[in-house]
Formats: sequence, structure tokens, C-alpha cells
Amino acid sequence: MITETFDNKTEEIIKVWRNENAKKVDACIVTFSNEILQYVLEQYECTKIGDLYSSNGANPVYGFSYKGKEFAVYMSYVGAPGCVADMEDTLSLINTEKYVVFGGSGCLNKEIARGKVMVPTAAYRDEGTSYHYAPASDFIPVKNSDVVAEFMKQSGLPFIQGKTWTTDAVHRETRGNFEKRKNEGCISVEMECAAVQAMCNFRELDAYFFFTCGDLLDAPEWDARMEKNQKKDTQHDPGHFDIAVELARYIVE
Repeated sequence: MITETFDNKTEEIIKVWRNENAKKVDACIVTFSNEILQYVLEQYECTKIGDLYSSNGANPVYGFSYKGKEFAVYMSYVGAPGCVADMEDTLSLINTEKYVVFGGSGCLNKEIARGKVMVPTAAYRDEGTSYHYAPASDFIPVKNSDVVAEFMKQSGLPFIQGKTWTTDAVHRETRGNFEKRKNEGCISVEMECAAVQAMCNFRELDAYFFFTCGDLLDAPEWDARMEKNQKKDTQHDPGHFDIAVELARYIVE
């Protein structure tokens, strides 16, 4: 069974390569939005550090300076397996222990407005990847939730803390499972958080998450809550990269 697949007793066949000569950066920022990445490339003097490779092709990792700190940035695959594998593979290109991870999430509470910043406290493990990095459990605590929340407070940014539901199957978010997760305290749904947190715990890395609350499940019918080509208050809102880079600076100072 998948709940019995965590194995920390035997050797990994395909090992993560921690490159001693990798470029030192203070933190790495992970986005899921191609539009956010284009914004970064246009607004910052970025230098390509290297590529992450898969059968989908090369995925560039860039470096840039910001207020005296050195950061890396790249666009992650959506979904737990690709996201986690890419993050592990960055260790061959960059030398850091800190990752700021931000993106969009569905909303499980109609009282939470679209565009609200959500800081996860724990993630329900409705995906497969995390079970290879941590013993089975329903939830995994999000280690640095309070650090991110304190940054939001000090920055005067409105936000909400709560549990998130990490799932592999965006088209199988059934009404019954939605009700269960909401009753357990989940206020958002996304596809990576539980797996990234489990991997970071296993690899002794630090992840710092926040989400942009988007489409609404807490309604008689699914509600996208956005207009055509809307960017503001969505996962493509460049203002949320501005939050991410300030959070990256906060965690390294």
C-alpha cells in the first residue's frame, strides 16, 4: 500500500546530486506561473545559472541580485512529483537551504476573497509523493508557517492562516471530499504543499509557502471568480512576486 512506501532503511537507486561547486545563493524562489517568470526576467537583471532537464525539455534556473542578496528563481512544474523532483535537482545547480514557494490555490471558504494571501499551517496528504519522504499520516505540519505569518504581519499585508488540501487529482475534487477537508479545517486546495514539505524535511531544507486564493469550491457550483485575462488577484499577479522576493530577503536577514 502507498501508506507503507516510506523507506529510510535502504539505499536510493537514483541519488540527488548535491554539487559542491554549485552557485551559492541566499534563497531560491519557486513560481508556477510563466507570466510571473516573464515579469522577473523583464524587471530584474537575471543571469541563467543552468537548466533542469526532463523529457519536457530544459527548464532554466536564473539568478539575480536584490537589495544586497543573491537569489535564484525558476518556474516549477505543476503537481507534486514534478515539483519535488525539480526542487531536488536544483541542488546540482545552486547551493541553498531556503526555498520560497508561492502559487495559486482553490478556496474552500466562501468568506475568503479572491486574491487573499493564504499561509498554510498543515497540508492534508491526498497525493502520492509525500509518502516516499515521510511516514504515513493524514496531515503534515508546515514547518515555517509562523515565520511567513510574522513576515506578513510586519509587512502590513492582509493574510489568513489555515490548513490546505494537497491533491493529485484536480478533476476529482468531489463534493464529499471537499466537505471532509473543509470540516477538518482546510481553507485551500492545491497540488504541491504536502509533498514539498515532506521532501524538505527529509532533505533538511526549509520551505516557506504562501498561496493566492483563487477559484471557489464552497458554492453550489464551481466559481472561477475571475474575468477573462485577469492578472490582478490571481496566481499570475506580479505583485505576489514582489511579496515573494521580500519574504526571501526577510528569511535570510
